[in-house]
This record gives sequence, structure tokens and C-alpha cells, in this order.
Amino acid sequence: MRCPAISPYSPRFCRAHLQSRPMNLPHISALSPLDGRYAAKLSPLRPIMSEMGYMHRRVQVEVTWFIALSDAGFAEFKPLTEGARVYLQDLVKNFSEADAVAIKDIEKTTNHDVKAVEYWIKGKFDGRPELLKAAEFVHFACTSEDINNTSHALQLRAGRDSVLLPALAGITAKLREMAHAYAAVPMLSRTHGQTASPTTVGKEIANVLVRLEKAAARIAEVKLLAKMNGAVGNYNAHLSAWPEFDWEAFSKKVIESPEPQGLGLSFQPYSIQIEPHDYMAELFDAIARANTILIDFSRDVWGYVSLGYFKQRLKAGEIGSSTMPHKVNPIDFENAEGNLGLANALLKHLAEKLPISRWQRDLTDSTVLRNIGVAMGYATLAYSSLMTGLNKLELNEERLQEDLDHAWEVLAEPIQTVMRRYGVQGAYEKLKEVTRGKTVQAEDLHRLINGLEIPQADKDRLLAMTPASYVGKAAELARRV
Repeated sequence: MRCPAISPYSPRFCRAHLQSRPMNLPHISALSPLDGRYAAKLSPLRPIMSEMGYMHRRVQVEVTWFIALSDAGFAEFKPLTEGARVYLQDLVKNFSEADAVAIKDIEKTTNHDVKAVEYWIKGKFDGRPELLKAAEFVHFACTSEDINNTSHALQLRAGRDSVLLPALAGITAKLREMAHAYAAVPMLSRTHGQTASPTTVGKEIANVLVRLEKAAARIAEVKLLAKMNGAVGNYNAHLSAWPEFDWEAFSKKVIESPEPQGLGLSFQPYSIQIEPHDYMAELFDAIARANTILIDFSRDVWGYVSLGYFKQRLKAGEIGSSTMPHKVNPIDFENAEGNLGLANALLKHLAEKLPISRWQRDLTDSTVLRNIGVAMGYATLAYSSLMTGLNKLELNEERLQEDLDHAWEVLAEPIQTVMRRYGVQGAYEKLKEVTRGKTVQAEDLHRLINGLEIPQADKDRLLAMTPASYVGKAAELARRV
């Protein structure tokens, strides 16, 4: 189809142009920036959290349950041969985009996504008498949520363990490198936006590192729960078929046994039709907490760039402003902050909404759960942007020293503290009179120090002190992380 002769500024031109080239420009026509502008940055997450990834895990759960049933000792379902097991496991291992499309085609008829997966698996039994004979044991005694909740847990485990946590580990490794490299580089701190006791660049980075490592550990510690107990959590259908069989123990074994014999998850013994999603709320809250730490850090680095404490390495061809040629903007930290905020908005809604379900189940969780990948996508994108920004930073020690040289008032704290040690009356008030709201020079402080009735050794120590040397244990603390 050729584009009609329409002005390129017309919305009609845009629609016609995109419709004429749907396969050549898939990202440009995407509704979400995660699958459009930022698609390349999210390629590790897409196979896990996409609808295809969801289908893949559903196939895995159905196959695992089917094979486990064959080993349960039922006279009606003999153990599968090794060849049949390998064939079934290959359906999982080799699951492809073509397979996902085939399932979607079945869903056009069923209007039920889980049933479409069941029918697709049964369709793969054609020409295999052993499997055809046992076909009715596919999805046996299961409600859709038995398949869905386990699939979501598998997706979350893969997304957390292979994408989110490694990305956070990369950030913490970079922060540790910076904390050590800048451990002894003094920096004027600011409380309430005003000059305060000096610190070091490395120590301030170490503060973030310690917080982030604890947050990442909390993410990693969340147990991913799953249930396979039927329509309302009581094994009703299971027991109607084999009343004497211990279905609870069987379900627990399937859920907790390592892959591929089981799913490698944690067993949830109590549920309504859906797994309660409390663990999801715990996980999403933990991710949001890590993100909040990184929002705080992104804003601080943005401020330090604004103060000139950090320079940003230039990249040939990049433009900072369409009208101001000199600009080198901290865009990576701004991008990280924005996407962390989007991630947290979704994560907080997920954490608040998912544990709530009317009676034994309503469907409001289903559509919300389809946005887990979106929330994790914004977080992943933010982590990538933050790493890019950190790798561009260069410390500007001259600018750091300049601010320290103009902040002699911060030495009022150590002087009045030493005066208090020796019982000098009104120590705080005397320093307040000399320094508060005034431009303080070294000479002003030295004059006061020389007039103090304290041991000479302490006078000498105070006289030798500068804003740059008054950093306490900052360097030691930075190197300790």
C-alpha cells in the first residue's frame, strides 16, 4: 500500500503511513514506550514478563502437573515412558513465538486463555498413542487459577532473579567502587540546604550503598508462593475422583520439588480460588523500597551535578538543548527518577489491590496482574539509565575544594565542642555570636581559638583544622563497605 498524497503534518498521514508499514516500524507504532522508544533496553525482561512468557510458564505448569500425575500411582494413568517425558519437556524447552501465536488462534474460539493452552497441548499429542490415551489428564482437577498463580510465581522468580537483582547488583558494585575511590575526597555537606559539617564523597555514596544492599536482600528473601488446590482451595474435584489419595501432599510435592520434576516454588496450603497474593504485595513493596532509595540518590546526584561537584563525560554527537548549545544535562538521572516513580506507582497499586478479592474470587486481579511486567519494566529501565549516568560521572575536586574554602563557619562545631570539654562557659553561644549569619574567615576563628583557656595541644589541633580536614571517620566508613 502506498501512502496517499497527504500533508506529512496531518494525523491522516501518520495513520496511513504506519498502517502501510506495520512490520518495518514495530516500535514506532507501539502504544507503550516500554515496547517503543525503550524496547531495546528491555530485551532481557520481555521473554519473561510478556504474554508469550506467561503462556510459556502455563505450558510448563500443565506439563509438570501431567507428568506428576502419571507418577502418582493411579491405575488409570500409568507412568509415562522416557520418550514421552522428553517430548513433553521439549514442548516447554522449545516453546516459540509460533507456539504462542497458535495458542492465541485457539483462544479466538475458546475466548479462554487457559483452555487454549490445554487444547494446544492436547493437539501436540496427535500421532502419539501413549499421550492421546492420557489426554484427559491434561489440566486434570485444575481450576484456571491453579495454572495462573503458579505461572505468575515462575515469571516473578525469573524476572527477579535474572533481571532485577542482577541490575541492582550492578548498581551496588558501581557504588562500592565509587565509595572506595572517593573515600577521602572531602565535600561540604548540606542540611536544610545550608552548609553543614563536612563529609566525603565516598561516605555519602556508601550511605546509599548500604541502604540499597539491604533493600535488595529483602527483595531476594521473599518466598514465592503457589497453590494447586482447585476451584475454592479445598481439593473438591480432586477428591471426587480419588477420595483416598493425599492430594495436598501431592500438590505440595509438585510445587516444591526442583524443576523439571516440580516447579521449585513454596507451597501455599490455604487459599480461596486464587492464591492470596500477599507474597506479591511483600515483593512489590520491597522493590518499591529499593526504588525509593534510588529516587533519593538520583535527586542527590542531580544536585551535585548542578553544584559542579560532578562533571559528565561528553559523547560525540549528543545534544543537550535544542536552543542552548552549551548544555550537558543530567538526563540519565532524570530518566531514572521519572521511571522509578512510574514503577512505584504501579507497584504500590499492585501491592494494595492484589490481596483483595470478593468472597472466593472476582476477576479484578486478572487484568491488574497483566501489568506486573510493566511495573518491572519501568524499574529495569530506570536501573539501566542510572548505571549509564553513573558511568558518565567525573569528580570535580577543584569545585569541591572551592566550596570548602568558603565555609569556615562549619568549624564552629568542633571549636565549641572542645570548649565544652574543658568547661568553658557559654561555648555554644560564643561561637554562635561569631559565626551565625556571617561570612567567616579563618582569621576570625583563629583569633577566638588563641584567646581560649584550653591546653595548647588542643589549641594547635584546632588551629590546624580546615573545613577539608574536618571529616571525622568519613573516609574509614566509606572504605568499610
